[in-house]
Amino acid sequence: MTDALKRLSDEGVAIWLDDLSRQRITSGNLAELIDQQHVVGVTTNPSIFQKAISEGHGYDQQLSDLAAREVTVEEAIRMITTADVRDAADILRPVYDATGGQDGRVSIEVDPRLAHNTKATTAEARQLAWLVDRPNTLIKIPATKAGLPAITETIGLGISVNVTLIFSLERYREVMDAYLAGLEKAKAAGLDLSKIHSVASFFVSRVDSEIDKRLDALGTDEAKALKGKAALANARLAYQAYEEVFSSDRWTTLDKAQANKQRPLWASTGVKDPSYKDTLYVDDLVAPGTVNTMPEATLEATADHGKITGNTIAGTYEQARAELDAVEKLGISYNDVVQLLEDEGVDKFEASWNDLLKSTEAELKRLAPSEA
Repeated sequence: MTDALKRLSDEGVAIWLDDLSRQRITSGNLAELIDQQHVVGVTTNPSIFQKAISEGHGYDQQLSDLAAREVTVEEAIRMITTADVRDAADILRPVYDATGGQDGRVSIEVDPRLAHNTKATTAEARQLAWLVDRPNTLIKIPATKAGLPAITETIGLGISVNVTLIFSLERYREVMDAYLAGLEKAKAAGLDLSKIHSVASFFVSRVDSEIDKRLDALGTDEAKALKGKAALANARLAYQAYEEVFSSDRWTTLDKAQANKQRPLWASTGVKDPSYKDTLYVDDLVAPGTVNTMPEATLEATADHGKITGNTIAGTYEQARAELDAVEKLGISYNDVVQLLEDEGVDKFEASWNDLLKSTEAELKRLAPSEA
């Protein structure tokens, strides 16, 4: 076992776990990962909760109580998921205190069915922040067109946000702009900017999955040579955009008011193609001020054989741009790919939410008190 995770942390990369369940909380496993594997945050999404609730019996007592009270399925989901996030936030509270609020964070997502409704997303973000009631929570808002003004509104209220489902460089710049606009609103309202935090979840592996599929369809040597390069190139250019925005005059004004930078978070870092090294999206995306949220398999692989060799983003921008340009020259439209991935991302989370509704409804029926 190498201490690659410690080296990764030392390089300024915050290691977050992309998973949560009641079992992970009650067994002491989450506390163990914090203590031994340098984990300093947790992200969740509808798919993660659906899997957690449909497996095992960790939720039986709470579900039984909810069934006895005859609550709606949606209320049951909110009670269950916010309880898990609250408990995880309490476990991570020492990390939050030690890092001045930077880490020790747990993310919970707004109902993905609201992804194209600005007002409802903002209302849901406010409700979730109130329900969880922990300072180290991040409310996840998707980076759809309707999500952007919701991000500004939510940040403006002083609620910390994890912006999710970012695939394109243009959308990422819009996300950073929405964050800065939110900080400006919060400042105008007299809020303490030092208490407001945000990460921007830039998705990685799905970009390779989609572009590689199109490169395979072309089948030329030139196309094959570009496989496995687009996702890293895209993420590295995102970091370049981050460096530009957070060294701008607009940022300097907010920085003087004690605002926090919105850190880039590498999401979807589990490798989908088994022919690639399983730590690809960790080893090759090392830079200070970033977060890497990993599924447990990727965390374990990195701990076991990750190759952390210092900053692997600095000095790569020219090459990254050339690689994306080369893909475009083969007739694969970048804009088409990233829009498809955003649409699919929203659809997948909505499908998982619907599965979560169905499995929770089934559990409530199973545990409902029998008629006397």
